[in-house]
Amino acid sequence: MAAVTTVAVVDDDRMLLDGMKAWLGAVPELRLVATAATVGELIGAPAAAGPPYGPARSGYVPPDVVLLDLVLRDGSAPADNIRRLLRTGSRVLMISTVPDRSRIIEALRAGADGYLTKDNDLPTLVAAVQDVAAGRGTHSAELAFACAHDDRPDRPRLSPRERQVLLDYASGMTLKSAARRAGITVHTAKDYLDRVKAKYQQAGRPAYTKLDLARRVREDSLDGG
Repeated sequence: MAAVTTVAVVDDDRMLLDGMKAWLGAVPELRLVATAATVGELIGAPAAAGPPYGPARSGYVPPDVVLLDLVLRDGSAPADNIRRLLRTGSRVLMISTVPDRSRIIEALRAGADGYLTKDNDLPTLVAAVQDVAAGRGTHSAELAFACAHDDRPDRPRLSPRERQVLLDYASGMTLKSAARRAGITVHTAKDYLDRVKAKYQQAGRPAYTKLDLARRVREDSLDGG
């Protein structure tokens, strides 16, 4: 029997929440476990709590994936909302009415696993939730557009070979396997990887470990381009 992915939705649009209940209720592989107008309401943290925010209520069981509206009427910062949810153990899929390029990138930097606009259909949403739950992230058209036009100075410019070695190594390959795939020596592959790390260091986004590099790949959507 296939595993069921638990989902919560944080949005202050009551019509959308009702629509999500109907939509997700028809999908056997997903189970909607909670809806809320704010992150604090979902996790049971005191409404008056500010950064760094208090812990979730005792007994709170984090869903596998939280669908989080980008802009909520309580004035909370999207990055803060994302980090609060990540601390509970959930993964986060951002949803919004419009593809705002700068906010998409900000959400990824805060740790969100994907971004969808609310005009996508149910199969697209289901596929995105399943990808996020599996730790793959989701590569939507909105996300690809934002990352393709991300020209901020903190996004390093990598050569094709640097990018290839980074992607292979960050995906789980050993450096030896990444070098073999690229048709280069291990020493040369290490040089490319060291250059990548140096570029991220210079951009103010250090990446010391393989996990750090995997995070940078996801933040910059390098594997979706």
